[in-house]
Amino acid sequence: MDDRAFLDLLDRDDPPAEGAPLLRAVWHGLRGEWDAAHEIAQDDLTDAGSWVHGWLHRIEGDLGNAAYWYRSAGRPVFVGSTDEEGRAIALSLRPRAAGR
Repeated sequence: MDDRAFLDLLDRDDPPAEGAPLLRAVWHGLRGEWDAAHEIAQDDLTDAGSWVHGWLHRIEGDLGNAAYWYRSAGRPVFVGSTDEEGRAIALSLRPRAAGR
């Protein structure tokens, strides 16, 4: 599945079946379901979880809290829109085929 087809999964009515819980968090976040997304992200203490957590606080408008989570993830604060960042996060979380 190419990147465009994968990103199209984010526009469906049901969360993507493939991938990690963080991908479902991004799906919820892109749909404006902040609480559901945050509940998933706050339980994931990996760098990816911190990135999603920072993105969610950026959506919320809590930029100080977002900055903390971006630092925890070792990432700069994203410069584009929150939708663009959500899709970039989703691509980074995309399950990869073996050998890719």
